[in-house]
Amino acid sequence: MFRSHTNGELSLQHLNEEVTLSGWVQTIRDKGFMIWIDLRDRYGITQLVFDQDRSSTELMENAKKLGREFVIQVTGRVIERVSKNPNIPTGEIEILVEKLEVLNESQLPPFTIEDETDGGEELRMKYRYLDIRRAPVRDKLIFRHKMAQKVRNYLSDEGFIEVETPVLIKSTPEGARDFVVPSRMNPGQFYALPQSPQTFKQLLMVGGMDKYFQIVKCFRDEDLRADRQPEFTQIDCEMAFVEQEDVMNVFEGMTKTLIKDITGQEFGTFPRMTFADAMQKYGNDKPDIRFGMEFVELNDLVKGKDFKIFDDAELVVGINVEGCADYTRKQIDELVDWVKRPQIGASGMVWAKFQNDGVKTSSVNKFYNEEDLAKIIENFGAKEGDLMLILSGNEHKVRTQLSALRMELGNRLGLRKGNVFAPLWVVDFPLLEFDEESGRYHAMHHPFTSPKTEDIHLLETDPGKARANAYDMVLNGNEIGGGSIRIFDRDLQSRMFDLLGFTKEEAEAQFGFLMNAFKYGAPPHGGLAFGFDRLVAILDGNEVIRDYIAFPKNNSGRDVMIDAPAAIADEQLDELELKLNLKA
Repeated sequence: MFRSHTNGELSLQHLNEEVTLSGWVQTIRDKGFMIWIDLRDRYGITQLVFDQDRSSTELMENAKKLGREFVIQVTGRVIERVSKNPNIPTGEIEILVEKLEVLNESQLPPFTIEDETDGGEELRMKYRYLDIRRAPVRDKLIFRHKMAQKVRNYLSDEGFIEVETPVLIKSTPEGARDFVVPSRMNPGQFYALPQSPQTFKQLLMVGGMDKYFQIVKCFRDEDLRADRQPEFTQIDCEMAFVEQEDVMNVFEGMTKTLIKDITGQEFGTFPRMTFADAMQKYGNDKPDIRFGMEFVELNDLVKGKDFKIFDDAELVVGINVEGCADYTRKQIDELVDWVKRPQIGASGMVWAKFQNDGVKTSSVNKFYNEEDLAKIIENFGAKEGDLMLILSGNEHKVRTQLSALRMELGNRLGLRKGNVFAPLWVVDFPLLEFDEESGRYHAMHHPFTSPKTEDIHLLETDPGKARANAYDMVLNGNEIGGGSIRIFDRDLQSRMFDLLGFTKEEAEAQFGFLMNAFKYGAPPHGGLAFGFDRLVAILDGNEVIRDYIAFPKNNSGRDVMIDAPAAIADEQLDELELKLNLKA
């Protein structure tokens, strides 16, 4: 028996008991006549003590040879600590060691394995197995586990059945790039790793499973950022004989349950916002409504005043930053530089102030008199002490730019608090979006999303105006889940493929299996998929998902710990009948 107890469970109620503990040496404090060691495992830390008055000379000498991260086993007696530590559960006791065995020695680790470490991110990712020993990382993985259990319990109680779907599938042309896998037994042919189990969950509905879910790994070969990985996890769900309200009610209930269980916060009905309103008020379809700064459009007030930048703009729009009229010129210039960065792409920014002394001023006083400025400030609903920031240009671009500025200010002003939650639904998305480059429509969600019944006629006359029977759940400025009611009628699905530019042959080659299934009595169905990694991070008060994944990739999609991706041997290429043709 390597241990009778873990390092997080002993207390005063165990006084004078003989116990056996195992774990890693976290710290060593050697006073010569007395040695204290913090012994760590997943469950916590227990202080060990070696005392020359009560320990043998051999035991003291062996204790002095220990180093950080040695794996050891000790047997000893639980005694009361003289200097107690109220910050850990075992802080009232320590173990007077009577027997010590080194199970495995350790080299000095490349960074300190403590809550506050000296290791940089890339170094910690290279030695991720060491990083996991640190409480902040370990606790995030445990939190993820608990979240998964809560999800499974909730959906199982709601009558959902967990079904695994294939990981080796065929490539489809919609969405992000696929990861592909060559088939040795079928030379020249490839599997794809699924971007989602979309078609399989629809087939499960055809198969009569009625309510399906899966916590499933998905894969997308796309550029990475803080909340995106090439492999990620979804809570994937589908239901038969449902309308939009049925799906939204189930998963709104699940989200309320998770938030309440984790934070104690209770919510009523989640607010709803149309896609059009979200874009007009916030410039994106996943608005953070924990704070204000709604967009204010100014075209009617500012055009025709000989200020060319506004006169030539398709849209002039701004936000009111409450209480920031005391921003210095240096602070404002820094914001101007921020929006002019290539990532944002604005050509400049105009500001106006309603100062605490009642004076109204702006960076364009030359073009707008006192009366004009008063009307502009009134249109913002500003009060004394407020700062207004205004961008102009192409409507789509300027909304995107102002949305980024709004979020940046939310961060800088501390308005995006991790322990405050603001969920909402965004609904009535466009069914299609037109791509100028390819000259055809693309599905805004995916080609199986049903149009709203009242908009089906628009598919023939004005497809761009048709709305999708789709819905996204947004939490704190992040899309955490999205779904739709699916097309279950074979003829309507064929019309959709036609609109998306598929020939009959292409549609049959890509999706013939689904269309054939629809011949055999497909029920009305719909579903939703949550981004599990993102949901876990947000409910734990963060937005970066990497720490909630045991072995994540870096921003280049590399696993620096195992050094993947990597070249494969020529013999493997020969076996797969593949030849590399790398571009210089």
